[in-house]
Amino acid sequence: MLLEIFSTILATLAALLPIANPLFAVTILPGLTAHLSEEERRKQVQRACYYMAGILITFLLAGALIMDFFSISIPGLRIAGGLVVAYIGFTMLFPHEGGSLTDAAQAEAVSRRDISFTPLAMPSLSGPGSIAVVISLSSGVHSQIGGLPVWLGYAAVSTGILITAWLSWMTLRASTRLYRFLGENGINAISRIMGFLLICIGVQFLINGASDLLHDPAFMPQRSN
Repeated sequence: MLLEIFSTILATLAALLPIANPLFAVTILPGLTAHLSEEERRKQVQRACYYMAGILITFLLAGALIMDFFSISIPGLRIAGGLVVAYIGFTMLFPHEGGSLTDAAQAEAVSRRDISFTPLAMPSLSGPGSIAVVISLSSGVHSQIGGLPVWLGYAAVSTGILITAWLSWMTLRASTRLYRFLGENGINAISRIMGFLLICIGVQFLINGASDLLHDPAFMPQRSN
């Protein structure tokens, strides 16, 4: 059981950390916090990571309810989540000019004192891709975590989310030194590597979703006709 808990935490980290991509937040943080003192910047970063963990754990706990309410099947969720994750991976591997924040969004964020919820927590650290992954993990708690009680599966995934938020906080806390050490080219190179990993994760989601769909008894009669 301990091995299953550990593997679930690692799987959550492997799925979430590349898509949360705190290194992207490192690139936009200096511009967003130029008008803030060092103490205010630390508080904003800490609050953003709290928000990130709260958003993702909320969607984790409410994932099954959301799927039931909208009649979303697990294969459908995995295929849709795989498309979203793969798309975000492609945008990281082949970035557009100007990054993920538009000039208008950047200017609005700079003019605000509180940037912790948006754009730091949402959509930088816990955007649509992270939410899609978390809802997929929520479905996995019920269908794929063998030998673990449901509550323990939720606890293991929540632990992975909290560790991801903590790693994001550590990265953003050292953003100035990290940006100076890696430079623009170094951060872009790491972001592209994470983008490739996201494409692999998204494709695997698609494979798992298609496999589940082909083995779904409710789908087979429609397929055979």
